[in-house]
Amino acid sequence: MSVDRDTVRRIATLARIRVKEEELDQLAGELSSILNWIEMLNEVDTEGVEPMTSVEQMEMKKRDDVVTDGFCPDDVLANAPRREGNFFAVPKVVE
Repeated sequence: MSVDRDTVRRIATLARIRVKEEELDQLAGELSSILNWIEMLNEVDTEGVEPMTSVEQMEMKKRDDVVTDGFCPDDVLANAPRREGNFFAVPKVVE
């Protein structure tokens, strides 16, 4: 795929990047080579290859999902402007 000066100008506008006129040709060439490389990747046969997130097989570390009350409501509410018992008290916002 070939990128021209107008396309580079449009991309720069969308990305809100200021590009000088003399840099347009160079950027067009660089973007074209990047897109050509991506097109080459599309030709690779990936049938039967499982997706992976890392080059090493690993399992995500997980902790038990245990519900607690935090064990320290006074510490949690220490900076609250207003509280009622162990809860934040907030002004009513819906009438």
